[in-house]
Amino acid sequence: MSKSLLHINGLTKAYPGVVANDDVSFNIDAGEIHALLGENGAGKSTLVKMIYGLVRPDHGAMQLAGKNFSPAEPRAARAAGVAMVFQHFSLFEALSVAENIALGMETPPKSNALSARITEVSQAYGLPLDPERLVGDLSAGERQRVEIIRCLLQEPKLLIMDEPTSVLTPQEVTTLFTTLRKLKAEGTSILYISHKLEEIRALCETATILRGGKKVATCDPRKKSARELAEMMVGGTLNSAKAKKTTLGEVVLKVSELSLPPQSAFGTSLKNIAFQLHKGEILGIGGVAGNGQDELLACLSGEVKTTGDAIQLNGVSLGNMLPNVRRALGVLAAPEERLGHAAAPDMSLTENAMLTAMTRQNLSKSGFLDWPRAKAFAEQVISQFDVRTPGPQSAARSLSGGNLQKFVIGREVLQDPEVLIVNQPTWGVDAAAAADIRQALLDLATKGAAVIVISQDLDELMEISTSFAALNTGRLSTARPMAELSLDEIGLLLGGADAAA
Repeated sequence: MSKSLLHINGLTKAYPGVVANDDVSFNIDAGEIHALLGENGAGKSTLVKMIYGLVRPDHGAMQLAGKNFSPAEPRAARAAGVAMVFQHFSLFEALSVAENIALGMETPPKSNALSARITEVSQAYGLPLDPERLVGDLSAGERQRVEIIRCLLQEPKLLIMDEPTSVLTPQEVTTLFTTLRKLKAEGTSILYISHKLEEIRALCETATILRGGKKVATCDPRKKSARELAEMMVGGTLNSAKAKKTTLGEVVLKVSELSLPPQSAFGTSLKNIAFQLHKGEILGIGGVAGNGQDELLACLSGEVKTTGDAIQLNGVSLGNMLPNVRRALGVLAAPEERLGHAAAPDMSLTENAMLTAMTRQNLSKSGFLDWPRAKAFAEQVISQFDVRTPGPQSAARSLSGGNLQKFVIGREVLQDPEVLIVNQPTWGVDAAAAADIRQALLDLATKGAAVIVISQDLDELMEISTSFAALNTGRLSTARPMAELSLDEIGLLLGGADAAA
């Protein structure tokens, strides 16, 4: 029988207005892949931060390999044998793979020795990496390999992985799972956090479920359906997004011959992008990260200016219009990066509401900002999109990733846009919240708005899109009705077949 590697007993952590973890206890066995499940705001992030030494618990204790374990900082956790791959990568694009890995080590070996070790370990675990390549030239999947190899060089007893497949292709997910099973066979324990429940069922042998900061269940996820797991997380029946039959209206947004040179040394150029978007239509744009998604959203939102008549709203050229001017006309956007792009981290939710909704929600009067109206609008977003937060005075960075995403999407949807462009609308969001966001986008289209959903989640795009196009190396395939496409055809499009010249 396997022995307990990490024993967690009564961990409790409270912040002003919220108890993030309330008397949480469970075990992770040696050589076990253990899932940690829960809605956004259920307490998963706080719990793993306590394990990794980023947060000190108010009460409770931990034991690692039979010894008391209370890391005061991540360095102490790593020294004890705990490593973590975060959802958001912490890499320097201008440095090489080896240089980035060296920065994450307490006492890195000499350059040649480190490069040789990176090559050896990466090949041994089926995650080949060239230690001399610049990180800025790597795909999202390759960047994750850098983070994983950096952890594996520490020879950890416990590897914590937070949403590890959110930026991976299906083929890369298969490779990752092979690596994790190899680590398990060698005796390494893995604490795996993901909202992709079918992945949990395929990979993990035990799941601990948190709800409202408390542990509510431990189960074998292989013996549960994805729906059963989701309903254990939410404590009730899970609603699926449902589309209503709508007739497409007139063309509202026309994009033709949209090209853009790379905006940075590691950026992607856009090449002759062309499509038409109708009222009531949801255009799903699929593609692996790094193929021009951010650049396309920046052009459509006005963050990057374009020349000529490449982008037209109801026949009016938008090329030289700044984002606030486009917002006044009804073109709204929600970018992928929540903190720092979609929301100012240290500003309150009320202030973040003011930043993008001032014009369309009439949040200014005679040149003065109307803060009571801004607060009321923020409260409306919080209420209608079930944002778990003490109130509109909370700073954006204090919210869990999924709750901040609900706030960002809700803030844009409730402004009644004529065109809404969203990038990765449900990235890192739990099943119930994802269904709510998708339903909000479907309802928006039903009201006559035109919606563009840029996403790496094919299931999401197939569920809500009216039409589909694939973005590959900055080229967009011809948009086709989603109902006419098979999964194989979508896969070919994602690989670059039928890319518009």
